[in-house]
Amino acid sequence: MVLIPAGKFKMGSTKADIQKAIRRDSFYKGKKEKEIKALIEDRFNNERQHEVTITKPYYMGKYEVTQEQWEAVIGSNPSAKTKGPKLPVTHVSWEDCQEFIKKLNALTKGGYRLPTEADWEYACRGNPKLATAYSFGDKIAPKDLNYYDSNVGTPVAIGSYKPNSFGLYDMHGNVWEWCQDWHAVYNGEAVTDPVGPATGEFRILRGGSFLSYVSEGRSAARLTFGQSFRIADYGFRLAKTK
Repeated sequence: MVLIPAGKFKMGSTKADIQKAIRRDSFYKGKKEKEIKALIEDRFNNERQHEVTITKPYYMGKYEVTQEQWEAVIGSNPSAKTKGPKLPVTHVSWEDCQEFIKKLNALTKGGYRLPTEADWEYACRGNPKLATAYSFGDKIAPKDLNYYDSNVGTPVAIGSYKPNSFGLYDMHGNVWEWCQDWHAVYNGEAVTDPVGPATGEFRILRGGSFLSYVSEGRSAARLTFGQSFRIADYGFRLAKTK
């Protein structure tokens, strides 16, 4: 695992950030202007930029949890699309991840957990904290990550693409990653060590996947889904309090 230092960063996106990302996304080419503007407004309401303070260092998984690691703890492999020991485990729900973590902690006394949404984005952006769409800048190419336009069509082995400045691999693309939090709309106010609301309807996933379009893999992009759902491009990585 990689030690992530404490610090402050701008979490989320400005409206200009979102507009730029969506207008560059090939998926939205040819869409009516009214649709584009509505989408930009919707994304902004969900990603409103705000200052976040992380007061304590923590550990973040260098890689997504693999099928080999999952099978060693759970005893079976749920991955649906492609199977291989060094491929990220997929087709796991948030609840499945909690069961894995519970068993892993019983075996190792390691104190592992899912990252909070703030943990995830802070680690994704890297050091120094970039206010760009991705950890390496505002533009991406198929060589940079495994997303829809890469035309790979499946998850790839962990570590197949360059890491971010913290040394974390596949924070963009490959598989969506579950976070601990319930979903809530940001109100734009500065917060310290946020953990999300106490209850909710949907959990958060981050990072995009091999099926995602370019704007979905941004550092600030959020996906919500029910915590019991298993999808072929949903996986996770571990975090750990220092």
